[in-house]
Amino acid sequence: MSHDDHDAGMSRRDVLCAGGAAMFSYLVGGFLGGVKPARAQAVSMPVPEVDRLAVRVVTDSFHLAIAPNMKVGGVEVQRFGMPAAGRSLHGEFGLAMHLESRRGTETRNMLLDFGFTPETLNNNLGMLGIVPDSIDALIVSHGHYDHFGGLVGFLQQHRGKLRADLPLYIGGEEAFCTREWTAGKPQDFGTMDRKAVADAKVKVVIAETPSVIAGHAFTTGRIPRATFEKVLVPSRMTVGIKDGIGCFPDKISEEKRAAHVVPDDFEHEHATCFNVKGRGLVVLASCGHRGVVNSVKRAVEVSGIKKVHAVAGGFHLAPHKDDYVRETVAALKAINPDCVIPMHCTGEAFIDIARQEMPDKFIRSYNGSRYIFGA
Repeated sequence: MSHDDHDAGMSRRDVLCAGGAAMFSYLVGGFLGGVKPARAQAVSMPVPEVDRLAVRVVTDSFHLAIAPNMKVGGVEVQRFGMPAAGRSLHGEFGLAMHLESRRGTETRNMLLDFGFTPETLNNNLGMLGIVPDSIDALIVSHGHYDHFGGLVGFLQQHRGKLRADLPLYIGGEEAFCTREWTAGKPQDFGTMDRKAVADAKVKVVIAETPSVIAGHAFTTGRIPRATFEKVLVPSRMTVGIKDGIGCFPDKISEEKRAAHVVPDDFEHEHATCFNVKGRGLVVLASCGHRGVVNSVKRAVEVSGIKKVHAVAGGFHLAPHKDDYVRETVAALKAINPDCVIPMHCTGEAFIDIARQEMPDKFIRSYNGSRYIFGA
């Protein structure tokens, strides 16, 4: 999408005559990127369809080198296997995925989230043979450090290899707010550095509403609370810009802007989805703060496609008690996907219960694993 040329070319007289808030937003916006973020291409019916999708786990908690290849629910599972002596896939509490989709002779490559550290991300990308100059789009699911922590280091290391117009999709301005982790003793939880993103010539694209990504994928946009699921609040965000870091108050809702420090409700979180020909929807929840069932139902609503082929990613169930987890498993069973692939923050309780309740659909995930959906 093109930027607004008038806004990008705001004259010196316009700046001098502008009101305080407007002038501040323009000046800071200029320092942090030169032009304002673009708006994503809205989803229209029918949503894009792909012939094949391969999801590679780049970063997650750990790697089991001796896990076998298998096939579950029509999904081919390829394990990375044993690395050569002296090299290893790194694990950490973070999530990053590589998405490769095909339609006819057309291929798209995307990175969804970036784990906790660039050291882990860059090491694993190299070991998995994922070439930076092949990437067509970057996606951040939400503004938690364990999902964007490796982004800036990735951009800095591979700046010369990335395509010039590489887009970075986020679910809203809140992704840039500074955050504290409040589950336990409050501590700094980092900020996505928008200046570093701009310096890497990456184009920020806002996808608050359901949006098409690279012509092959679509996002849910904001995920309504439509089920029993609770939105936990493990962090809080500060609205505003300080030393060039943070989120613009005029891009945040008035209610949150007035409060300044706001408990996270993850309104900016979005799920990434694909419509695989002959199979149905693949929904990648990433962290599922808004609820994995809510995320899937939103994907169905947005696409009009009732058949769910796979649900994968972090489901954020580790903090919940077993009864709540059982209710989530029951709700997923009612949706009846062909497979469920929990990662990251999902927790062992869900893994144990899902393995019992959905034995023919459950897939255990590890670092380096690749899941192939479609022909």
